[in-house]
Amino acid sequence: MEVPGLIDLQVNGYKGVNFSSQDLTEDDFVRACRQIIESGTTAFLPTLISSPKSVYEHNLPIIAQVCKAEEFHGHLLGIHLEGPFISSQDGARGAHMCEYVKQPDIAFLQQLIDWANGTIKLITVAAEAKGAEQLAQYALERGIVVSLGHQMAGTEDLDRLVNAGATSLTHLGNALPEFIKRHKNPLWAALANDSLTAMFVTDGHHLPPEVLKTIIRTKSPECCIVVSDCAPLAGAKPGRYQMMGQNVILEKSGRLYNPDAGYLVGSSATIIKCMNYLASLNLVTADELIAMGFYNPLRLISVNAKHIAKGRPICFDEKRNLFYLQKS
Repeated sequence: MEVPGLIDLQVNGYKGVNFSSQDLTEDDFVRACRQIIESGTTAFLPTLISSPKSVYEHNLPIIAQVCKAEEFHGHLLGIHLEGPFISSQDGARGAHMCEYVKQPDIAFLQQLIDWANGTIKLITVAAEAKGAEQLAQYALERGIVVSLGHQMAGTEDLDRLVNAGATSLTHLGNALPEFIKRHKNPLWAALANDSLTAMFVTDGHHLPPEVLKTIIRTKSPECCIVVSDCAPLAGAKPGRYQMMGQNVILEKSGRLYNPDAGYLVGSSATIIKCMNYLASLNLVTADELIAMGFYNPLRLISVNAKHIAKGRPICFDEKRNLFYLQKS
């Protein structure tokens, strides 16, 4: 059974190329994009985390120019800004550096849009941040999908942002403090909000099977999207590294984390590995897997499937429960 493709809405880099690095070059970005596509990712959103202004000014034009190149039509679908308008609280901030987090600022968002030449497709914001509603409305007017994440938002915060036009949750179940209130917490509030589609990482490290099962059962496969949160060290050998200004360890198991804080710093998996892990849990049907890895992400960012370029062929195995990548 052939799969129409795999779409990844959160890719931070690949094989040593960091899309949020101040040293990013067009050649490096192009090489990383080609390798990501070769790995089985049919189309994706290059993602920038919360960064200094100088990084946005330097990197967004590079990424935007490549997005518009003929070679990547139907493969690069726009840019995902994961921040900088997120929570500065430890845990909720995740691997983002505190000094680069900002309160929602419409003028700065417009500057980011200009630097990106209108290619920003998705932005992650914290629902409880002051001015988040106005920022969300402004983003939507400019064709940017608003997702909620890296936050400490409660039910009322999420309701306000849904009313402002937010439609999804960024890597639900992660970017939270280790200890939160038993009942009044961002995870329960997000699960209970029927208007928000859940994106989540299924690399085998971000979320245990019982949490994935709970999210899928609560939201339904129709409102679930698999993302890789692929980090710049994806594809690297196990070891100790410096990434995004912090010490990180990549274990043989694929777990990528900051040993000082104990938090994950993205995933070392590509989307096909994430889909394979989810398939191995037998929580959803083959058709539901395809929806969560292809049709649902396209629907979220309003991209027609016919505009997706052909990537490497991907099929289920004979048991219809595992993806594999055919030889090119």
